[in-house]
Amino acid sequence: MKRSLWLRLAPYLFTIGFFALWEAACRAFSISSFVLPPPSAIWTALVQYQKPLYTNAFHTLWMTTAGFGLSILFGLAVGLLVGSSRLLQAGLNPLLVGFNAIPKVAVVPILVLWFGVGWLPPVLTAFVISFFPIVVNVATGLATIEPETEDVLKALGASRLDIITKVGIPRSLPYFFGALKVSITLAYVGSVIGEQNASNLGIGNLITRASADFNVPLVFAALIVLAVLGIVLVAVVDFVEDRMTGWAKRSQMAGG
Repeated sequence: MKRSLWLRLAPYLFTIGFFALWEAACRAFSISSFVLPPPSAIWTALVQYQKPLYTNAFHTLWMTTAGFGLSILFGLAVGLLVGSSRLLQAGLNPLLVGFNAIPKVAVVPILVLWFGVGWLPPVLTAFVISFFPIVVNVATGLATIEPETEDVLKALGASRLDIITKVGIPRSLPYFFGALKVSITLAYVGSVIGEQNASNLGIGNLITRASADFNVPLVFAALIVLAVLGIVLVAVVDFVEDRMTGWAKRSQMAGG
C-alpha cells in the first residue's frame, strides 16, 4: 500500500523538485531572465498572458489532434498492409524511409504554396511528421508473428485473413500504442512548425512573436503550455491502452 502511494505521488514530487531546483539554480547563479527565466517569472507570464495563451493553445490542440487523427487513420491502414505482405513491405519500405528522411521544415513551404496560409498546413505537417512511427510499429507487430503460430493456425484451417485479424492485430496493439505516444509529441512538433511558418494563430505563432519581442518568459510559458497539452494527450492514450492491452503488461516488470 505504501509503495502504491509513492508511485502515485512520484510524478508530482519529481515535477515539483525539478522546478524547485530550476528556481534555486537561477537565483544562486543570478541567471538573467533574458537568458533563462526562473519558474516564478514563467508563472507570472502564464498569469499575465493567460488569454492569448489559452486561445492559441486551443488552436494548437485542434491542429495537433486533427493531424494526429489523420496519422492514426492512414498509419494504421498502411501499417496493416505493409505488415501483412512481404511484397508490399519490400516495395514500400524505401519510399517510406525516404519520405521520413525529408526534413519536415522543408515541406511546410510546399504546403503553403499548395494550400496557402491557414489551418491546413499545420494539420498536414503534424500528420506527415507523426505518420511514420505508426506505420513502422504496426507493420512490425504483424510481421513478427511466430512461424510456429502461423503453421498451427493454418493446420487448424485458419485463412491468412483469420491469422491477421485474430492474432496479428491483437499482437500489434502494444506496438501501436507505443507508437502513438511517440507520434503525439511529433504531432505537436509538426503543428508548431506549421504555425510558425504558415499560420496567424497557435502556440507556434505566439512563440515566434514573443521571440521577436525578446519576451523570453512568454516563450517559456508557451513551451510549458505545450508540455501540459502533450501530457494530457499521452494520458488519454495511456487510459485507452490500459483498457485495450492490459493483458500485454506485466505487474512486476521492474523493481525500484
